[in-house]
Amino acid sequence: MPEAPSTVAVHFFVNGRPVDLDVEPRLSLADCLRDQLSLTATHLGCEQGVCGACNVLVDGQVVRSCLLLAAQVEGCQVTTVEGIGAEGGQLSRLQQAFLDHHGLQCGFCTPGMLIAATNLLERTPHPSREQVTSAISGVICRCTGYTDIVDSILAAADSEPR
Repeated sequence: MPEAPSTVAVHFFVNGRPVDLDVEPRLSLADCLRDQLSLTATHLGCEQGVCGACNVLVDGQVVRSCLLLAAQVEGCQVTTVEGIGAEGGQLSRLQQAFLDHHGLQCGFCTPGMLIAATNLLERTPHPSREQVTSAISGVICRCTGYTDIVDSILAAADSEPR
């Protein structure tokens, strides 16, 4: 039986920038982002795909980066929470709304929430409270009752031009 390769070459884009890496075949995307690319805002909570803290966008879809192998994103566009800010390093409307409306406490779930909310607002610019609640339902927050998070997302949606 042939030996499995010790590394796999992978080319993908992170926050619009090309990335070429040799990765171990079993390296998760979350570990790749954090350890090899120093994008540490992607948090690892449960490492079983349950908590949502590691959410990133891959080709516009929310995925749990702890469950996806880095080698699986060959040719894909990956967006982390570091990539959702406004031009010039300014906070996006959504990030500002989280700040203004107390949508975070300890901040551990915040990257996953922001990614889920970014995806929602791209698909549904003016969501209902129920749509927001559904969109973030896969991200566990242990500090809040979710009310301020939902209010933050709704505030960001209301600030969008109609």
